[in-house]
Amino acid sequence: MKNIGEPCILEARSCTQCGECDYCELNPEKLCDNCCNCIESPKADYLGIEIDDILIDTEDISDSH
Repeated sequence: MKNIGEPCILEARSCTQCGECDYCELNPEKLCDNCCNCIESPKADYLGIEIDDILIDTEDISDSH
């Protein structure tokens, strides 16, 4: 869930912490448990994966030879 005032990921408004984004896209009665069934389903309204962080390997490749 986002914090109040941040952009809502489902609607064109600020977050009100309604909790709608925490529920499963395929079964609105189920809290999302990251099962990823919605990613391959044609029933989903949208498909996507949120990227939380990008890790960049800073090790110099020439040092490993």
